[in-house]
Amino acid sequence: MNEELIYGMHPVLEAIAAGKEIDRIFVQQGLRGAAFQELWGAIKEHSLAFKYVPIEKLNRLTRKNHQGIIAFVSQVEYQLLEEIVPMVYDRGETPLLLALDRVTDVRNAGAIARSIECVGGHALIMGEKNAAPMNGDAVKASAGALLRLPVCREKSLVRALEQLAQDGLQIIGITEKASQTLPEIDFTLPSVLVMGSEEDGLSPEVMRTCHVRAKIPMMGHVASLNVSVAAGMAMYEAQRQRMAQGQV
Repeated sequence: MNEELIYGMHPVLEAIAAGKEIDRIFVQQGLRGAAFQELWGAIKEHSLAFKYVPIEKLNRLTRKNHQGIIAFVSQVEYQLLEEIVPMVYDRGETPLLLALDRVTDVRNAGAIARSIECVGGHALIMGEKNAAPMNGDAVKASAGALLRLPVCREKSLVRALEQLAQDGLQIIGITEKASQTLPEIDFTLPSVLVMGSEEDGLSPEVMRTCHVRAKIPMMGHVASLNVSVAAGMAMYEAQRQRMAQGQV
């Protein structure tokens, strides 16, 4: 696993206080005590993603004295979503963002970030839970794009998409259940493309936020594409339309 681990009550508390980008925290089930209560307060105060796990899982990650706490430090510096769209407009550009709904594979997430950066997209958005960790493997799969592309990690992806809709962006769900195909969608408008999980696509909650749904035309017998391939195709269709209109 190519990512930095911080373990132990005090080291993790110090990392949080120092402003480290904590991707997620594993907490031993049933953990108690005054030291943990202080750490727990910091986790809640900073709205950090955490998961209760059995001690056996922690022991597999490190043989050292972890005290029931292991934090994973992100290799990516997250940015505030509410600052991205105004910044794009200030540059005289039309926002083109991509959101991931429960995409957990680091190689897929990295490859998607690479495609976004290559076509001049403006940000990658993901939720805190059920999201690929932004570790060294993700950065490697992105060919370094994750270090240049703004990445926003939102407590609620649904609320983030709803806010972007209120800001005037069309929310486009990429799903095989759509009736329209990619070329039928007007990507020259301010847009957020939304890709669903590798297993079951867009969740019903996220699907409801999508003003528009689009599918990739397919002629073969295989019913679906890898999510990173599908995201790349959708982003390049957006770029094709924007280039034709002189937006790129």
